[in-house]
Amino acid sequence: AEFAGMIPVTGSAYTYGYAVLGELAAWLIGWDLLLEYALIVAVVAIGWSGYVQSALTGMGIPIPVWAQGAMGTGDGHVFNVIASLVTLGVAALLTFRTEWGARFNTLVVAIKVAAVVLVIGIGAFYVKPGNWVPFIPARAMGADGAMHFGFQGVAAAAAVVFFAVFGYDTLTTAAEESKNPQRDLPRAVLLSLGISMAMYLAVSLVLTGIAHYTTLNTAAPVADAFKGLGLHWVALTVSVAAVFGLISVLFAFMLGATRIWFALSRDGLLPGWFAKVHPRYGTPHRPTVVLGVFTALVAGLLPIEEVAKLVNIGVLSAFIVICTSVMILRKRKPELHRAFRTPWVPLVPLVGVAFSIWLLAELPAITWKVFLIWVSLGLVIYLTYGMRHSRLERGP
Repeated sequence: AEFAGMIPVTGSAYTYGYAVLGELAAWLIGWDLLLEYALIVAVVAIGWSGYVQSALTGMGIPIPVWAQGAMGTGDGHVFNVIASLVTLGVAALLTFRTEWGARFNTLVVAIKVAAVVLVIGIGAFYVKPGNWVPFIPARAMGADGAMHFGFQGVAAAAAVVFFAVFGYDTLTTAAEESKNPQRDLPRAVLLSLGISMAMYLAVSLVLTGIAHYTTLNTAAPVADAFKGLGLHWVALTVSVAAVFGLISVLFAFMLGATRIWFALSRDGLLPGWFAKVHPRYGTPHRPTVVLGVFTALVAGLLPIEEVAKLVNIGVLSAFIVICTSVMILRKRKPELHRAFRTPWVPLVPLVGVAFSIWLLAELPAITWKVFLIWVSLGLVIYLTYGMRHSRLERGP
């Protein structure tokens, strides 16, 4: 929020890192976020597909078994067609006009919020406090041979699903497309985070109160929980609302990924061909199309568990950089105007760094392996192309 009000430029953490820590650090942040945002689009698309299939089944419209999921996710599954199609659809929407997508996004957010209120309002009457006991189940060996539950399980789960709560970060990736970013972006960041967290906690309490946690590991857990209560109309309503609501998440992260790619290309760190906007629609259509195809393939070919393990590490690393940069810039440039000032500096940034490091330590080994491979590839690209073509190297 502090940086968004001070540096209202497309690119989010990449741009903030560039301003404070220099080009190499900024490149690594932007390169990591590019992959992370794209993978989040794929994860959410796969989850979205589960709710679409639940809604279609509830309406008596099943889809072919081969098209229901990626190989290994069920008997006869070959390719998740619905997950793949929705990513291509969102990419098309972002290619034609951002404001069209923004208006559609406003509508689906309204639908999503209404569904959340419905879940909380009706589910609260069916909560059985006994389902919350124990509130944190004791550690136990799972069928996969790994330890589950306990407070360590809470931390590991928080690390894996962290992407579910940082949508506020994507707001800052499109700062240049905001009418009054210095005033509006800090407000939007803080309000969206506060409201989302309150609703997230309320739904989690209601959901685990109306259904035992052991029954919630399904493709559409909220809908299935209400089916278990015999409230099929609520289950269908939630599934339909989720179908619309999750599109807003796809829209936000696809937008974020394309704007980061655009910023990297505009600064010369990636080919400038990608920074050319569409002559009619004024959108960075080239990175949008490439990301649309990439996320469609990932969503169609991989199971959600495997993709989810790969996200978050780049974003958590970026948050460490942001928190550190806030402290550095307060020392270097205390006189700069800040539309929003982070309170209790350096305490708050240090707490942010500590929690980010803690969550990073809880991520599975495969996440770190993929991350190191991606970072190594990024360093090669920077040393062979970006360093020689960057705007900083070329000068004004």
